[in-house]
Amino acid sequence: MRDTAVVGKSVNRADASQKVTGQVLHVGNIEMPGMLHVAVLRSPHPHARIIRIEKSRAESREGVVAVLTGSDVAAMPGVDPYFGPAFRDQPILAIDRVLHVGDPVVAVAAENLRSAQDALELVPVDYEPLPAVLDVLEATRPESPVVHEEIRPALSFADLAHLRPAGKSNVCYHYKLRKGDVEKAFSEADRIFEDTFTSPPSQHVPMEPHVTLAFVDENERLNVWSATQSPSFVRTELANILGLPLNRIRVRVPYLGGGYGAKVYAKLEPLVAILALITRRPVRYSLSREEEFQTITKHGVVFKLKTAVKDGLITGRECRVYWDTGAYAEIGPRIVHKSGYTSAGPYRIPNVSIDSYCIYTNKPPAGAFRGFGVPQLIWAYESQMDIIARALGVDPVEFRMRYALDEGEPFATGTPVQAFGLRACIREAANAIGWSEPKPKTTAGKPRGKGIAAGVKAVLTPSISGAIVIMSADGSVNVLSSTVEMGQGSETAMAQIAAEELGVGFDKVHIVQPDTDVTPYDTITAGSRSTYHMGNAVRMAAAKVRKELFAAVASKLEVSPDDLVARDGRIFVRGSEERRMTIPQAFLAKFGSLGTTITGQAVCQTSTIPMDPDTGLSEKCTEYWFPSATAAEVEVDPETGKVHVLGLYSVGDTGTAINPKHCEQQLVGGAIAHLGQTLFEFLSLEDGQILNGTLLDYKIASILDLPDTIKPVLVQVPHESGPFGAKGVGETGGLTVSAAIANAVEDAVGVRIKELPLTP
Repeated sequence: MRDTAVVGKSVNRADASQKVTGQVLHVGNIEMPGMLHVAVLRSPHPHARIIRIEKSRAESREGVVAVLTGSDVAAMPGVDPYFGPAFRDQPILAIDRVLHVGDPVVAVAAENLRSAQDALELVPVDYEPLPAVLDVLEATRPESPVVHEEIRPALSFADLAHLRPAGKSNVCYHYKLRKGDVEKAFSEADRIFEDTFTSPPSQHVPMEPHVTLAFVDENERLNVWSATQSPSFVRTELANILGLPLNRIRVRVPYLGGGYGAKVYAKLEPLVAILALITRRPVRYSLSREEEFQTITKHGVVFKLKTAVKDGLITGRECRVYWDTGAYAEIGPRIVHKSGYTSAGPYRIPNVSIDSYCIYTNKPPAGAFRGFGVPQLIWAYESQMDIIARALGVDPVEFRMRYALDEGEPFATGTPVQAFGLRACIREAANAIGWSEPKPKTTAGKPRGKGIAAGVKAVLTPSISGAIVIMSADGSVNVLSSTVEMGQGSETAMAQIAAEELGVGFDKVHIVQPDTDVTPYDTITAGSRSTYHMGNAVRMAAAKVRKELFAAVASKLEVSPDDLVARDGRIFVRGSEERRMTIPQAFLAKFGSLGTTITGQAVCQTSTIPMDPDTGLSEKCTEYWFPSATAAEVEVDPETGKVHVLGLYSVGDTGTAINPKHCEQQLVGGAIAHLGQTLFEFLSLEDGQILNGTLLDYKIASILDLPDTIKPVLVQVPHESGPFGAKGVGETGGLTVSAAIANAVEDAVGVRIKELPLTP
């Protein structure tokens, strides 16, 4: 990479001042005259038929403006009452049946929230309980109750275009991969290692719950303010549901108080939009924390892993992964597919068989969660890598290095890996923890141990990001991007990329927040895709502005545009820097005035080679990979079983770090989030009811749970197609945490735990 002035520098966050002074706008802060507030009556049953809903008393209550049921929505002309990013299987409000505890049944819009909540008590609902399926493995059996009699594909995304209508089975999607001859590998094996690992459902717990506000403006256009990670998709989904042209729907997104995957795709927007259209007034719905737990969760997973070893070498691996997607598919099929093909790990294994199943149950729906399913897989295959290494008497680090894929080697899918710093990640993690040093001594009767884990995630592909860059005559720049700033630092990264390409100061660049009326299409803000995809779009758009600017300067100075360079808001002749122009002078040369702008627009679009339907193989299944490694040192209290993490060393291959400090912070944030997932986070369910669905009962990591030492390490293997060589980093820090800690626990006390969390 060439020398840079802004990229690669740890500049402060563009939004820091606004946030620490409380000046940022969130949807929950927006007030509008005449705004109505929403409360929702939810199902007390995991599965039941709705016999009767009586809403007349609620409708007549003072302050109540609308009472809505699923049958009301279904009767609305031109309205599709179902939505979903993979299958259109989720009703806006329950129709005929409820499919999980917390399923929305009746919505009330009233002058204030208290009136709406009180009105719900006046809506009796009669149910006929039905048999429920609450175990993901039982759900696969033919005799189990079927959650959905019929489902239809949403056809919203190119990578899900292969989904087909289904029914009469709780398996809504099955991804398979076949490489080599696994049966032969097992028949010839000296040893076979067979283990089952489980990880429970959990919740994202963003600081800001889901919240949406909608109103119809004076031009009869539907306006939506929403805390969403996918404004472009939400607009498309609302158009599909309501039968409206896209240009009659405007979706805006201010700053988010965290998302972590919980806020991707549509959640509250369909219901709030319909209430706004019915009442012709602004309507806002903000979830309570209890409702948040009932709305979206992380997939619980059962991973049955079988590995063949011959002459001390791994020769085959069979992976059967069962994903509990809950009552609605949400984005489960994509997780099952995109994460499923990484199930065997980033290792050189000649024979691989993978079966990855997306399975309905009568539980709250599961969707995207930081890591997109990969942490659940790495937890399993990296735990077993240690089991095998110890059984063979091989050092766990050496064992991983023996099999780790090198640059250009094919992944299990047949896709060659590129810009792939896996070996460097393992090596750096081992060095950071002092792997070769003697085993830590027991202190105060508490044994200590070290563990390591490595893994890889693939970025969502195909994917599209568009950007517009507008330069004004004073050299200031606006970047129009639909990437959502939710704490990850995307505004800062995009400003750095634009500033670098244009040769202006970082402080000269302003990022326009997502607004579907003005910011171009973006697939989604998730999956560590934005720095690469939107960053490329921003760089290409900025390059178009620079090209136009350089043409004007070159003409005036009578040189070739190739001889020019931009720096510090000036344009110089390379090798003769006394010949230069400021940006205002360049505008005068081009336009003869300072009142205009130069605009560049670009789209970054990535693609795949479709997988073979029989083998799941593809020469290109993803645009790039995120290698990661974590080393952990723990102390275990043998009396209580409590695990204290003494040190956590998080290593990630980020490509070129656009902002090294922020990349390190992302590694630390991901590691801490998955520390909680490892040690104590889980949803406790009984008969489909969440027993710990409040922050009083659901423990997340606090400052008291942090390791004594937590250290991020960046491995920067530039990607030739990334903006200045960058990839992404948002999920990298959390991918390998669970397995590293579990491996350290075994090193300390000799006990192998195969169920998360690692609670006493």
